[in-house]
Amino acid sequence: MWAVVHIAPNRAEAELTKHMLEAEGILVMLRPMGIPHMGDSASFEVLVPETEAEEARDILDEY
Repeated sequence: MWAVVHIAPNRAEAELTKHMLEAEGILVMLRPMGIPHMGDSASFEVLVPETEAEEARDILDEY
């Protein structure tokens, strides 16, 4: 199962968050939210495996 650890306001921030977590060895998946036709300007959920959620949140809290 996957857990949402962050909601980014757009794809650019979601990708930045993804790269930051992946650099720490955490598997990351992005999922768009809202209306599909909004494209990259839509909000995105940043998800990680549930077993890594606490560590991912700690990393994000440091930034």
